[in-house]
Amino acid sequence: MAINPHIETIRRFNRFYTRQIGVLNGGFLQSPFSLTEVRVLYELAHRERTTATELIQELGIDAGYLSRMLRVFHRTGLLERRGSSADRRQTELKLSAKGRREFGKLEARQRVDVARMLQPLQVKHRRELLTAMGSIQRLLVREKQLPSVTLRDHQPGDMGWITHRQAVLYNQEYGWNEEYEALIAEIMAKFLRNFDARYERCWVAERDGEIVGSVFCVRKSKSVAQLRLLYVEPSTRGSGLGSRLVNECIAFARSQGYRKLTLWTNSILDSARRIYERAGFKLVAQEKHHSFGKDLVGQNWDLKL
Repeated sequence: MAINPHIETIRRFNRFYTRQIGVLNGGFLQSPFSLTEVRVLYELAHRERTTATELIQELGIDAGYLSRMLRVFHRTGLLERRGSSADRRQTELKLSAKGRREFGKLEARQRVDVARMLQPLQVKHRRELLTAMGSIQRLLVREKQLPSVTLRDHQPGDMGWITHRQAVLYNQEYGWNEEYEALIAEIMAKFLRNFDARYERCWVAERDGEIVGSVFCVRKSKSVAQLRLLYVEPSTRGSGLGSRLVNECIAFARSQGYRKLTLWTNSILDSARRIYERAGFKLVAQEKHHSFGKDLVGQNWDLKL
């Protein structure tokens, strides 16, 4: 049988990288946990609460394997469980205080290991390595999950359409009134009047000529950018588009020299909050407020770049 050189190149890289990061050792990061267990702990640590179903969808992990792993976590005091108030068939999962301490140790150890791996490299070689890693992730995710969705810059007419769709969707899904539409319109108008392509950008997601999502990166100060108005059409949710838009915003802010990316959202927007958590944003403040005809909890999230 003829050997495919592309397949062999990828296999050779996989063998190299698994050795490089120590996956072949009995415990990942010289801990009692396997790589898979550490990955599950990561997801639990970056979500306020989750369910086994969400973990399976996110990680593509076998349900039986995950169930056994969660039982061990619970038995050893790393995991807390409680019945879901929204769905009695689901159990909500949350790391215990002990679990967070253990994960904190793993995080610190991994940061040291990665820093040690990067230390011998010159700055230009580090940049080259990180760019290559980003390209691998972007290309594989794009081809697997979003074959028909493209991202483009904004064009005349886009802002009116995005304002319309967000106002309609948030009214249908959360009952928000026209105050929210007014807020979107104000943000859009300010963006267009003050737009500076060197430091700001809008990504419009399009499928077969139809707008299915968007996000904005706007300049807040010389060192701080703000992610605004992330939106994904219901027909495209679950495809990874929301994460893709957020990652584009993060990459742009980092490339333009911003030191921090910030955003404001509301606690009721669970799907968006999970995207921000997975991208590395940290909740820094929250406050109750009455807006858009509803009692809400506003949240500020930051990502150090």
